[in-house]
Amino acid sequence: MTKAIQHDHENTTFAHILRFLFFLIIVRPVMWFLLGLRIRDRRRLPQSGPAIVIANHNSHFDTMAMMSLFSLFKLPSVHPVAAADYWMRNRWITWFALNIVGIVPVLRSSDKGVDPLEPCYQALKKDKILIYFPEGSRGEPEQMTDFKAGILRLADKFPDVPITPVFLHGLGKTVPRGTVVFVPLFCDVFVGEAVKRSTLPDDFLGNLSSIVAKLGENLSKPRWD
Repeated sequence: MTKAIQHDHENTTFAHILRFLFFLIIVRPVMWFLLGLRIRDRRRLPQSGPAIVIANHNSHFDTMAMMSLFSLFKLPSVHPVAAADYWMRNRWITWFALNIVGIVPVLRSSDKGVDPLEPCYQALKKDKILIYFPEGSRGEPEQMTDFKAGILRLADKFPDVPITPVFLHGLGKTVPRGTVVFVPLFCDVFVGEAVKRSTLPDDFLGNLSSIVAKLGENLSKPRWD
């Protein structure tokens, strides 16, 4: 499995075209029209890498929603970090995950001496924009849980890479954890100002979590991009 997740995405014209069409024809219409995705302060999203975009996580749709925030023409540079054991169960799912969704796969448990975040390090070195969910697995709808140490390790490894916080609201009620029932609902996205490891020297995880949670306070404000 370790060797498998180190396999780079297929850089073929065919795969790039399929990825573009998948997000154009399927993902974006679902996100923007069926779910009514609304975003505030889109201008704060990184325009180039290396960069990390983090968000709270409690829906099957979180990854696609985050990918939809970026221009279709930026897709080659934007990659969500995802659990290898979930996405890499057979050759077809693996190919789809790597080349169409564009995931950077990480092992939730690794062999001794193998850093599970190594694929993330390599992606950042290639100036990619990573989408990362610091809570790890999906939680209960609309309830944040503590951030795990992975984002701290990334920040320590790349202290000058900006981390853009995002708060997602409503997606936890569309297809929440443990169900396959789709419930159309207006969903809101709030983008915060980027931070770096050096700007949060003390209690990095706690402060980063507070920044994401605080973005949710904007729910009462009516202005949208």
